[in-house]
Amino acid sequence: MPAVTAIHDQPLPYVRKLDARPAPTVDLVVIHCTELPDLATARQYGEKLLYPSGTGNSGHFYIDRDGRVYRYVPGERVANHTRGYNARSIGIELVNRGRYPDWLDSRHQAMTEPYTAAQIHSLLALLGRLRNAYPNLRYIAGHEDLDTRMVPASNDPSVKVHRKLDPGPMFPWPEVLQGSGLERLHPQPEDP
Repeated sequence: MPAVTAIHDQPLPYVRKLDARPAPTVDLVVIHCTELPDLATARQYGEKLLYPSGTGNSGHFYIDRDGRVYRYVPGERVANHTRGYNARSIGIELVNRGRYPDWLDSRHQAMTEPYTAAQIHSLLALLGRLRNAYPNLRYIAGHEDLDTRMVPASNDPSVKVHRKLDPGPMFPWPEVLQGSGLERLHPQPEDP
């Protein structure tokens, strides 16, 4: 596995308000795409306070298009990135436009931006580092694997669209699975 040259620590302002957890509880990595135009916008979204606890939604790590890796939440804290899986997982966000800015518009559900070679190189290196840090890390999943809910489309509430599609069809699952040594987690679909 390639080596991560540097992880840039940029903790979110509310990190200390996030629940603490021991390393052995982590057995899953969840791959996301930001579905935003750039890292700066992703940071703004991560800093938004959304919960009474004074915290918001964020992954642990962000990988920019040039391969630079940023840590917004340390792994010993529970980040809010995938409902129902946060306590056991590390969230990794890859900067990618996804469906931005029409996330739930039924006419704009295609995700066509490829991930860069630098991003995938850094992701594989980070996964190797995480496997060393978390002794029970065994699984990997896409956000789309874990949140299969359908919601009304923003342009036509009678049409349903997937709430989450990330990391999406451009993500190189075969390469990442082969290079990471992790098993892809496919839970049962949620009841409607």
